[in-house]
Order: sequence, then structure tokens, then C-alpha cells
Amino acid sequence: MSDGAEGGGVQALAVAEDEADLRLDRWFKRHFPGLSHGRLEKLLRKGQIRVDGKRAKAGLRLAAGQVVRVPPMETERSTQTSRKRDLAAPVAEEDAEALRAAVLYRDEMAIAINKPPGLAVQGGTRTTRHLDGMLDALRYELSERPRLVHRLDRDTSGVLILGRTASAAAALAQAFRQRTAQKLYWAVTVGTPLPHAGRIDQALAKGTVQGGERMVAAEQVDGQGTARRAVTLYRVVEHAGKQAAFVALTPLTGRTHQLRVHMAGRGTPILGDGKYGGSDAFLPGRSRLLHLHARRLVLPIRDGRTLDIVAPPPAHMAETFKFLGFSTIEADALFPSDG
Repeated sequence: MSDGAEGGGVQALAVAEDEADLRLDRWFKRHFPGLSHGRLEKLLRKGQIRVDGKRAKAGLRLAAGQVVRVPPMETERSTQTSRKRDLAAPVAEEDAEALRAAVLYRDEMAIAINKPPGLAVQGGTRTTRHLDGMLDALRYELSERPRLVHRLDRDTSGVLILGRTASAAAALAQAFRQRTAQKLYWAVTVGTPLPHAGRIDQALAKGTVQGGERMVAAEQVDGQGTARRAVTLYRVVEHAGKQAAFVALTPLTGRTHQLRVHMAGRGTPILGDGKYGGSDAFLPGRSRLLHLHARRLVLPIRDGRTLDIVAPPPAHMAETFKFLGFSTIEADALFPSDG
């Protein structure tokens, strides 16, 4: 990530929605894996690292929308060094053009893009091509690069909001934290959820299943992980008998893989989601890509304005809708509700 408003190499980074309740030291481990714990403690003691302008301790639990002051750091030559090098590398012109073509909305505060499926939002151990590394292509007239406010899974497509400055990113993240944002996802499930509308209130935690780490229902955790409440509203828009359904989903919480786990838990995994649905998540002759799309985001922002962003579904989902005879007309109005 690039320098924030403070200059001199100092960064002001907003805490994203899915980073809420993360310890400050773990937040640094995620963003700056090359920073040793000893060095972090020294920076904290000297007050060079601050949260919302105040001194902080390593164990502080962060809240979405808070701003972390990160000083210039000469850290050990490690993953952080390579990550900074990756982020500093010029964006390939092909990637820059594709990213600008994906912009759905832009003003002085925010940019909304239609993230394509298969593009990771941030880098990782084996991920060198990711959205975070391309954001210089969306500076436009500003000197600052946009900042991530929330995230989508690599394989999930749809509306993704970026803050154009550190202060804008913090304000937008705060709106997510206060749960004033309405999110509408479209999914195709294998099988039809019963009943056709409902509320899923099932806590989730990280667990190990068949040798891999994934999110699991809380009762499956042996106490090693920390379960967090996850609530999803859903409504079946249309269905093709018992074979498949077009489902509208609204997450009331923002847990990792929440919609995928909740749908799989009802015995109707999202089409293409082999991670949580196994072989039952596929249909003969249909794309094996994940059929989960962040269709619409309604987000109240400052000055009494509201962003209402809608993203067209990716080609593989559009093809599946057509094949199954599903109509998307007026589906945007179907925000699932408790009523």
C-alpha cells in the first residue's frame, strides 16, 4: 500500500470490514509479514504506531474504519520486502485497461469496480497477481492510490468499493462497520433451499477439514478456533425443479466464506464451490467456476448521499441463467428480509 496523507513515507491505513476484532499485532502480521514482533513492540513503545491518533498496544482489538498510522520501516529482508517490490512494480497496461474498464462508479471519495472472478483482492504466499497490486491504475487525478475498504473472495465477482484517500477509506469502512450497507448477492445453488426464504444464524470459525484450512460451523470446532456469529438472509428467486435455484442472499455479518458455508450447510452448495460442496457442487455441462456475484451495494455515505451500485454478472453466470431459464428482471429489488 502506498503512502497516506502524512508524507515522509508514513502510511495511514484504514482497517477493513473483515479485519474488525483483529489484534493489532496480527493486523501488522497480515499487512507487513516481514516486521518482527520485537520491532513492532519498539515502534509501539515509541508511539510511532498509532490507532486513530492514539498510542496503542499489540493486543488492541481493532474496529473497522479505524486508521492505523504506520511509520517508515526498515524491516528484515523478507516477504514484506518482496510485497513492497510487487506493489511498486508498474501495472501491466493490459491489466490497467481491464481494471479501468471494470469501473462502475467514481467520485471524489470512492471508486466502485466490478471485480472479475478469479482475481485475488490481495497477495499471498503463491499469489503475485492481485487487485491490490494494480490500484495505481486507478489514481486518476489524485496523487494517492485508492485503498481497499472491504474484500471479496478470489472467485467471487461483483461490486467492490475503494476509498480514494485514507480519510475516505476510513469513512467508508465505518459505514460497513455500522452495518448501514445493504448487500445483495446473486448465486446459483445446486438444489433448491427449503424453505424458499429464511434466515441462517450459524456461527463460523476456522477449522481444518481433510487436511486443509477452511471455515466450518462452530459446533465442528474443537475449541482451537474462535467462533464468530454469522447471519445470512436468503430468498429463492426462481428454481429449476430440484436441480438448481437462483438465490438472492444478504449477509448481515461479514465473515470469511460466509455465504458459501451457509448454503453448503443447507445441502444446497453454490454451483462451482467444490471447496465447500465437494462433487455435489457441480452440474453436468455447466461452468465449474463459482456462481456467486456481489450484485448490488447500497451504502449511505457522508453529506446525506447514498451510493447504489449494481454490477452485471460475469459471463459464466449469465450463461447459466439462460440455460436454466432464470430471469433477472426485477431481481435487484429482492433484498431478502426477516419478514
